[in-house]
Amino acid sequence: MAQQKKVAKQDRGGMTEVDRVRLRVSAMINSPKAQSLRQVTLWRLDSDSESAWRQVMEELAETDGLSMTENEDGTMLLQWEAMAEEGPEVQMEDWAPIEDMQVQSLAEAPF
Repeated sequence: MAQQKKVAKQDRGGMTEVDRVRLRVSAMINSPKAQSLRQVTLWRLDSDSESAWRQVMEELAETDGLSMTENEDGTMLLQWEAMAEEGPEVQMEDWAPIEDMQVQSLAEAPF
């Protein structure tokens, strides 16, 4: 019986409360507008438990490069800087044409 209480409650779809909050918050963060502005305002739904909301906010707080500001109305403003692309940065001056380069077509386009 004690072991059952430790297991997170799952709904009929097999998702826990925390999973549902994570999924919703992730969708908000990954929206085109949020990505363009590099910021998003998150809000807690009435259906979100306090513990699930708190856990997701704590997980976000551990993310490097993410600034979190709690607003007076209880919403959370997340802001982040553009990430540098991985790998070495190459300038156009560093490019040199490849001599004797040939492009071949292996098959005709089907259209």
